[in-house]
Amino acid sequence: MIHFELIAAVGEILRRNARLYPEKLAFEDKSRAVSYDQLNAETENLASQLVALGLRKGQKVAIFLPNSVNWVVSCLATVRAGGVAVPVSIDSTDAELSYRITDADCAFAFVQSARRQSGEALMRNLGRSTVLITEGPECDLPDFATLTKTRASEFEDDCDIDRPAYIVYTSGTTGQPKGVLLSTRSMLWVTAACWAPITGLNDKDVVLNTLPLYHSYALNVAVLSIIATGASEYIMEKFSTSHATELLRTGRFTFMPGVPTVFHYFLSACQTSGEKLLSSVRLCVSAGAIMPGTLNQDFEEFFGVPLLDGYGITETSTMVTMNWPGKWRVPGSCGLPLPGLTARLVDPKTGADVPFGTEGELICKGPNLMQGYHNKPQETQKAIVDGWYHTGDLARSDANGFLTITGRLKELIIRGGQNIAPAEVEETILLLEAIMDCAVIGMPHPMLGEVPVACVVLKSSAKFEEGELISHCKDRLSAYKVPDRIFIVSEIPRTGSGKILRVKLRESLPTA
Repeated sequence: MIHFELIAAVGEILRRNARLYPEKLAFEDKSRAVSYDQLNAETENLASQLVALGLRKGQKVAIFLPNSVNWVVSCLATVRAGGVAVPVSIDSTDAELSYRITDADCAFAFVQSARRQSGEALMRNLGRSTVLITEGPECDLPDFATLTKTRASEFEDDCDIDRPAYIVYTSGTTGQPKGVLLSTRSMLWVTAACWAPITGLNDKDVVLNTLPLYHSYALNVAVLSIIATGASEYIMEKFSTSHATELLRTGRFTFMPGVPTVFHYFLSACQTSGEKLLSSVRLCVSAGAIMPGTLNQDFEEFFGVPLLDGYGITETSTMVTMNWPGKWRVPGSCGLPLPGLTARLVDPKTGADVPFGTEGELICKGPNLMQGYHNKPQETQKAIVDGWYHTGDLARSDANGFLTITGRLKELIIRGGQNIAPAEVEETILLLEAIMDCAVIGMPHPMLGEVPVACVVLKSSAKFEEGELISHCKDRLSAYKVPDRIFIVSEIPRTGSGKILRVKLRESLPTA
């Protein structure tokens, strides 16, 4: 059931692939493509150059690049060199990038030439000596293309698959993103227990990747699982329905991962045009946010292609549950726990297991569990108790074990698969002089699932313009975190200890 042969060191996997199918396409983007032989050579060369530049085992390397072949090469080379890859969204503001560089203590960073100046300014302001490697030729900086062409010296791959190899940041309820420590073994265990046996991902598949690579979901299914299974992949820089439509018309693709929003937009566009573009696609998979059962049913009826929904979180190297192909699925359910992983639903107050059909907190234990939060031992101890990871998500199970996510103990807002911590947005809004108090909550959205809205209490006689607040947020937060609407309220309902009563606040607002 579990394909243990897929779990190996990155260098070992790439050398094997170069031997088995050297000319086969590994990854492609709008600018270039690499075969498995080229991928092995480029990552080996770059890894040796990183070591020559001074990278030591365990040092952190920020991957601050757009979705691309270069992103994949940078990440895999970092791991082969013994470094720890730290994916950073290319849409990050300077403040968000600064936090991750500082928190992870990055010694190196891959950046675009277009972001070189802001990267250097950031390093100066932080007083850091981080080595920047640019995608384009720069006379005084190491150049990505040059470094991938030749080996610096004798080089020995790092083969420790149990050490932390990735720090993937995820938003927490405190508003401060947490760096999740993941190993190559834990990540590839998900490949071996989920993507290979359940979805059948294999060396005959050609994958269309719609996901941002800095997410753990994409790092797992669209990078590591591709090389582990020997599949091929086209990497979209950013998802757009029109570009996906153009690519799918070629009939090349057999497998498409995404988030529910991607499938919602794609279905809507194809229903309008009448085109059924998935004739070559054997399977679509969704994770990252709750998928409505109606979307799943409508998608499969229109395209005639299975759309399998699963539930995953960064702290478990992505997947916890997955639906299997075939008719035995429960509408709205995220499926069954992965083989080899144990899941329970417990009363959040007592820790006792709840009966079938009763809502409880989902906790889980398995080989894919994170090694902890980087530099946050207390947060780690709260999250992992006696070996069980407490997800903070509420779910119900039927008598056959199918799980359905019903809500969250944590107050994360999930906008089209992107996690938003309300506290982070609130802290940003409270920097404005006119704001006395504020709360950010998620409101339903027909396409995105949820969007953040801000409720603000103004200081007496304060001058306030909604546009100023939006501009203030855009300057400091990624676009998906910026509130969609602003409500002026007289007070923010709170508990006696000061916690925001978000449910009560949500009920008091207009539903449109």
